[in-house]
Amino acid sequence: MKIVSYNVNGIRAAMNKGLIDWLTSANPDVICLQEIKAMKEQVDIEAIENAGYKYNYWFSAQKKGYSGVAILSKTEPDHVEYGTGIESMDFEGRNIRIDFNGLSIMSMYLPSGTNDARLAHKFEYMNMIHQYLNDLRQEKPNLVVLGDYNICHEEIDIHNPKMKGVSGFLPEEREWLGNFINSGFIDSYRHLHPEKQEFSWWSYRANSRANNKGWRLDYAMVSEPLQENIKRSVILTEAVHSDHCPILIEIKH
Repeated sequence: MKIVSYNVNGIRAAMNKGLIDWLTSANPDVICLQEIKAMKEQVDIEAIENAGYKYNYWFSAQKKGYSGVAILSKTEPDHVEYGTGIESMDFEGRNIRIDFNGLSIMSMYLPSGTNDARLAHKFEYMNMIHQYLNDLRQEKPNLVVLGDYNICHEEIDIHNPKMKGVSGFLPEEREWLGNFINSGFIDSYRHLHPEKQEFSWWSYRANSRANNKGWRLDYAMVSEPLQENIKRSVILTEAVHSDHCPILIEIKH
């Protein structure tokens, strides 16, 4: 199964930049989207379905034009779970999950810590989602949590490791991500590429992408029972519909 995750920074803007053509060419079985910034009724669903994604599920933020996640699939899942049931997480539309015959795939958009209030919200979300996923793994042991985690884990994951005072690379955030992995998840990209430096997000400022001054914020985290099923995990840096680029994982299923 080929699964893509992509923070599109506005699904309508990304579609205007050729996202559907790219999606048709990349041809994943499932694509997890984050930061869709739209309600389903605002999106050209016909174009998505014509690209082969007849089964598409949307979990938008209550606030219009903000956040939101979606999953597009070529085949019908057994179950769709909208959100987590935790209101402080769900009102911003940050989690959606589909289950297939023993495999669960979640699209997750972890908050950014752009100011003190948002940073406090981010830490609250981080603690709750970790507990939620630990509990979920008891019920759904084969779990893939893809998305924008808004954290660089190690120094190799950021172009300038001296940025320790910036949210996204705070010691506490990095420690949380390390604990998350140690609790039973595998960072599939780093598992297969222990020394490779590639990024998945670049600021729009200062020509950052052209100069490759980026951050690796997007992850395909796989629960440990699936370790032997990881066939490929790559960052698709050539896709330019957003300030992020997509990531792809192939799992034997």
